[in-house]
Amino acid sequence: MKQKTIFILSIALLVIIPIFVFSDFRLSLLSKFLVFSIVAISINLLWGYTGILSLGHGVYFALGGYAMAMYLKLQSQPLPDFMEWSGIETLPWFWKPFQYLPFALAMVIILPVTLSLLVGIPLFKSGTKGVYFTIISQAITLIMSILFVGQQGFTGGSNGITGFNGLFGLSLSDPILIKILYIITVLFLVAIYFIVKFMLKTHGGIIIKAIRDRETRLRFLGYQTDSFKILTLATSAAIAGVAGALFVPIVGIISPSIMSILMSTEFVIWVAIGGRATLLGPIVGAIIINYAKTSFSESMPEYWWYFYGFLFIAATIIVPKGIVGSLIEKNGSKK
Repeated sequence: MKQKTIFILSIALLVIIPIFVFSDFRLSLLSKFLVFSIVAISINLLWGYTGILSLGHGVYFALGGYAMAMYLKLQSQPLPDFMEWSGIETLPWFWKPFQYLPFALAMVIILPVTLSLLVGIPLFKSGTKGVYFTIISQAITLIMSILFVGQQGFTGGSNGITGFNGLFGLSLSDPILIKILYIITVLFLVAIYFIVKFMLKTHGGIIIKAIRDRETRLRFLGYQTDSFKILTLATSAAIAGVAGALFVPIVGIISPSIMSILMSTEFVIWVAIGGRATLLGPIVGAIIINYAKTSFSESMPEYWWYFYGFLFIAATIIVPKGIVGSLIEKNGSKK
């Protein structure tokens, strides 16, 4: 009971203190970091606990973001400006349902999950694993990025979708909306954390961890490991899609650069530095790295990427199990 009380108070402080202490800009920045923490959790579920490294999660993240962006854009313009520039005079049929928030929210999950099934079913059923899956996930990311850039009239091209009026009747720059979005993001992060924690304690959670450690033995025991992999990939994609939907109103834009290989690689780096196969590792890694990225890029933008590379190499050598993983191992050895 005491631990639960402490945890509840910690969450309350996490929500309340930044609202009163941070400026609107810093609060919005923290909201973005927490959104990235949700993406890192989705990566960790697939990589840290199932042993499947995906370098294509930027696509799932972006698809959730585009679904939300399409709704926000249609609330500000009946016909998006980039369509007018491309000579499109009527709203395309597949854009029309995005005028309605329930449909857009459904697509936030359905679009990334559908793509994950289209990717996962043929690959896992055919026995694709390891580095081969990683390479294919990169290729899919590249293909989707090129597709979205090329379809200027429907996706906004390389500029993406922006120019939103607001949400809930408030401007995106309104301090009240910034605080609302922060609270929503914290609640989603906490909810997803506990959902994943619960999943890992179920029989299915034990199976996916066993797939990471001894997949051959599981197959010998009669388990259809490919089905568990497909389900885990779909769940991971859904979580990434939710993060993408939260990202758009916070940042005010979604573009193909979000689904780039570079972005997907960054996601993995956050998990590796924070500590994969730990529940808090991805959250810690995403917040620390993005805070450092913001701080260093503001003061020394030309040297940031060198520091980023050094940080990743140093973390890999010094704390190969990540920050949280190393702390857990150290405390365990003391006991």
